[in-house]
Amino acid sequence: MLPTPDTSHVAYERVYEPAEDSFLFLDTLSSASETAFLQTRFHGSATSSPPPLVVEIGPGSGVVIAFITAHASTLFGTRHIVTGAVDMNAHACIATTETVRKAVSSSPSTAGMEFLGAAQGDLVGPLRDHSVDVLVFNPPYVPTPEMPSWEGPRDDRGKDSRRMDTAGSSFEEDSYLLALSYAGGRDGMETTDRLLDSLPRVLSARGCAYVLLCAQNKPEEVKERVRRLGGGSWMAQTVGSSGKQAGWEKLQIIRIWRDVEASIS
Repeated sequence: MLPTPDTSHVAYERVYEPAEDSFLFLDTLSSASETAFLQTRFHGSATSSPPPLVVEIGPGSGVVIAFITAHASTLFGTRHIVTGAVDMNAHACIATTETVRKAVSSSPSTAGMEFLGAAQGDLVGPLRDHSVDVLVFNPPYVPTPEMPSWEGPRDDRGKDSRRMDTAGSSFEEDSYLLALSYAGGRDGMETTDRLLDSLPRVLSARGCAYVLLCAQNKPEEVKERVRRLGGGSWMAQTVGSSGKQAGWEKLQIIRIWRDVEASIS
């Protein structure tokens, strides 16, 4: 079993604490089926390609992207990967950077990897088109009557300013940022829908995405929606699951990828 990164430095009143969904990602990505997939797609059959860029959207504590970074040799069959993260919460960006630093410093086999850092931004906004090879997303999946709203500072055009820094953070700001980590709006899918719509733009030709869903997110419908992208070249498959056998709490991770041959033909 690969060691879980240390997150003891994280202030959980401001950042989502690792939970069952986080650990499901660690188990899934290190499973035999997924390491075989990743190694074949990004190492075994493409040794002349550049190192894969792995980005986690909404890393929270950073436990997942730190795990990927520290254990690249096991997951990808090579230490030569590039990792990064994007989160709206500035506290999460700081926490993620430290979690990765600690994980790398305690791992004997991280030479050759590069962590680009954690950028503050909304979903894939900071990322270049067709740049991401592996995208990881543990979204706010809990169904809620509405999405969190922010009544804090406004920009020079009078619009809400959601780009927050870590200085003078208030209870209201902390509460809003924590709500963003779990509140998914209608069917728990409002944020996930935005992310799914962006995949054809942000993923590389060989790119794939791992997205977590709960039962109330209607995962079978989500997979069918993905398969209709791009004229049928996209594929979606459940590759990990946990939680109750009945009830919406049951979680699953779907892998989304493109059939490269079908997309070329």
